[in-house]
Amino acid sequence: MAQYSRIEVAETMKAQGMVPLFYHPNIELGKKVLKSCYDGGSRLMEFTARGDFAFEVFSELNKYAIKELPGMILGVGSITDAAAASLFIQMGANFIVTPSLREDIAVVCNRRKVLWSPGCGSLTEINRAEELGCEIIKLFPGSSYGPGFVKAIKGPQPWTSIMPTGGVSTEKSNLESWFTAGVLCVGMGSKLISKEILETQDFVGLQSLVSKTLKTIQEVKSKND
Repeated sequence: MAQYSRIEVAETMKAQGMVPLFYHPNIELGKKVLKSCYDGGSRLMEFTARGDFAFEVFSELNKYAIKELPGMILGVGSITDAAAASLFIQMGANFIVTPSLREDIAVVCNRRKVLWSPGCGSLTEINRAEELGCEIIKLFPGSSYGPGFVKAIKGPQPWTSIMPTGGVSTEKSNLESWFTAGVLCVGMGSKLISKEILETQDFVGLQSLVSKTLKTIQEVKSKND
């Protein structure tokens, strides 16, 4: 079962401001990526379960995180149906992220008090997700909407918590635009954990980039508080 409540996960997302996204079929490589992000200061990771037997990889990574990385909150993304959500929750997923709004997933996660973050692209979808108990909306794909969309939503709905994924980079100007618009946190995949880093296994570089990005986010957030 999940090690962290939905409220604890939401508070950590708010405090850190970033959720790294990662998938690779190699378990040992995954552990090194997880450790590098952890050592860089991240306490969140979304494992994007896109490959065959991804559940086996996640299971091993979550066991590793529980045993070796105290305070690391591992969740699962790219979940598209309730059955998959149930499977990963049984493996201890602390949060579930979906590319679209799925009410069947909401029911499964709410029953176990696991945070779920659905991909939404309209005010109607956002409102429905919140009616279903969603704490943090995933704006996906973020690059298609941009910070202006977030600002427009936050005007009439200042209570809405948004996490854009896709179109978010480590550059200060990019992060500044999102947080100034009012996002709670950002999801960051290949712009943070790049193909080049994985190919060269530059885990020291990854740790440094994670640390630098988290620091930049805190600086940007402090200006908007």
